[in-house]
Amino acid sequence: MSDQIRLRIQELTTQINKYSHEYYVLDNPTVPDAEYDRLFRELLTLEEQHPEYTDPHSPTQRVGGEPLAEFEQVTHKVPMLSLDNVFDDGEFNDFVSRMRSRVSLAVEDAIEYTCETKLDGLATSIYYIDGKFTQAATRGDGIVGENITAQVKTIPNVPLTLTGDYPRILEVRGEIVMPLNGFNAYNENMKKTGGKELVNPRNGAAGSVRQLDPRKTAERPLAFYAYSLGECERLQVPMPESHFERLQELKRWGIPVSNEVKKVVGTQAVLDYYQDILSRRAQLTHEIDGVVIKVNDINAQQRLGFASRVPRWAIAYKFPAQEELTVLEGVDFQVGRTSAITPVARLKPVFVGGVTVSNCTLHNQDEIERLGIKIGDTVVILRSGDVVPKIKSVVLERRPENARDIVFPTHCPVCSSPTERPEGEAILRCTGRLICDAQVRETIKDFAARKRMNIDGLGDKLVDALHASGALKDVSDIYTLQSRDISSLEGQGEKSAEKLLKAIEKSKATTLDKFIYSLCIREVGESTARDFAQTFRTLEAFQSATFEQLFDVPNVGKVVSQYVLDFFADEANMALVQRLLDAGINWPEIKEVSADEQPLLGKTYVLTGSFNTISRNEIKALLIGLGAKVSGSISAKSDALVAGEKAGSKLAKADSLGVPVKDEDAIVAELKGFGAI
Repeated sequence: MSDQIRLRIQELTTQINKYSHEYYVLDNPTVPDAEYDRLFRELLTLEEQHPEYTDPHSPTQRVGGEPLAEFEQVTHKVPMLSLDNVFDDGEFNDFVSRMRSRVSLAVEDAIEYTCETKLDGLATSIYYIDGKFTQAATRGDGIVGENITAQVKTIPNVPLTLTGDYPRILEVRGEIVMPLNGFNAYNENMKKTGGKELVNPRNGAAGSVRQLDPRKTAERPLAFYAYSLGECERLQVPMPESHFERLQELKRWGIPVSNEVKKVVGTQAVLDYYQDILSRRAQLTHEIDGVVIKVNDINAQQRLGFASRVPRWAIAYKFPAQEELTVLEGVDFQVGRTSAITPVARLKPVFVGGVTVSNCTLHNQDEIERLGIKIGDTVVILRSGDVVPKIKSVVLERRPENARDIVFPTHCPVCSSPTERPEGEAILRCTGRLICDAQVRETIKDFAARKRMNIDGLGDKLVDALHASGALKDVSDIYTLQSRDISSLEGQGEKSAEKLLKAIEKSKATTLDKFIYSLCIREVGESTARDFAQTFRTLEAFQSATFEQLFDVPNVGKVVSQYVLDFFADEANMALVQRLLDAGINWPEIKEVSADEQPLLGKTYVLTGSFNTISRNEIKALLIGLGAKVSGSISAKSDALVAGEKAGSKLAKADSLGVPVKDEDAIVAELKGFGAI
């Protein structure tokens, strides 16, 4: 048993040192932080239980990676140590209990803490002598770092000269980060110019600072935020005995400190701070992976001291992992209404980003080849906030010998029709069209959706059941359904049938743009359908439009124009449209409007955040009524971003692109000015 433990410690030491080198030195991690943390905690536990097997080169005895050979080395006068981590309230309470026992504090004695966001960037030390910027260095291994003075000097918010009553010698410690708006703008520019995009803000920050040519660092959007002091020599006035007040001193001297730093009293206040930051994580301007909690009293910090590589008076409370490892167990192929055959990864269930993920899309063959992924591979799953989970990368060193290639089907998995990959497309498609049950079912579901024909009660499961029973062969059959077709199904009754039939009847009164959208023509979305309706004003004019007439519609390209032509050139589609009209679907006549009635014609607005005096949907409807296009994504061509509370990343992107931003008061005033409200 002892041999097994010794070998496991050696194995973990080797593995973690490799991952640490990739993360700290190469800025190219191959496993997520959560996996690194798990292995590190396992090693720490084994070493505590069996100290005789601890390797002097164990990662538990050091902080980060070795300094790069290309940079001059700097020895830290005061070691730059790391922090221990906790991952739930119980572990945080254990940390507090250990502190209390060391300084003989009773449970009822409240402890004052300074709480900060755990910025995800590059830990850095900056020296000021007589108020002048003198030297900057990375943390390195905690004892020796890299001299990055010339690079840090280019960061805009790093003061080169301090103000006020600053110390003669001051070492400031903090994090160099890449703000999210700068990261997004930089990658957007790289896409346009064909340059190399950055993987994530953390690696972007570290890689930017490690540019040997400071001019290249200066091209990157970077910022520095201080979180502590190292060496400090202040002759006249002693430094405050509070960590929070020391940070306020730094701000008075002109050194940037995060606005999220807060002083709180008691354990519950710390947990409330954690939950508040976690709830606002997606709206912050920087990437963070948790919060840092420090005992505020400097004297108490000194009494608590250090345990090898970490202070006993501070802890990092990490957020739930946004990246995790799991295994690709298989690939299923799903057929959508547009005939696209999408590979879907079957994953060993893993908890990531607050949910359990068991599958995610692999998009297409190009994406599979880009990832170099095989069935049986260990993969990194990314799920950030409410974003759909995706496979970020493959951990090649864990590939099993029996890993299998992902083979795309030559025939549709639903109708057995041959598959094809049209020239210039990345998507594999089923050629079965109207004989493919999967495409028919998905078309019916989309047709009945709220933003299309809005048939309340006709959900996915009921569509599947009605289709299986033979009552729904295509969308026109919705309008010939009888009560017995519905009530005879399991879980349905006469009342359910009556309610659904009323919703179907109600749906017949619609608008031309919703009807066009409901036809599910490829690439014709909600706003494009609206543009077609406003341009042609009748279904007959739209159906008979030429390629040139379609292409002349604002925001419509050649591809969409061709898809519309192809749709109406198909006799089966024309017959289907006629059956829907014969069923009684109708809409009011669209009258031609003057420029005075649509003063925002040609303008594109984007909405984000929440509003108090008027709902987001109301604002959207009023803007559309004034002729504006309301888009879901921000771009340099957008005329304005309407930002409510908790606006998030769109606000940052608008700032980076120079798009005007209107708050709730401004948009309400504008709408009132046009007489819309």
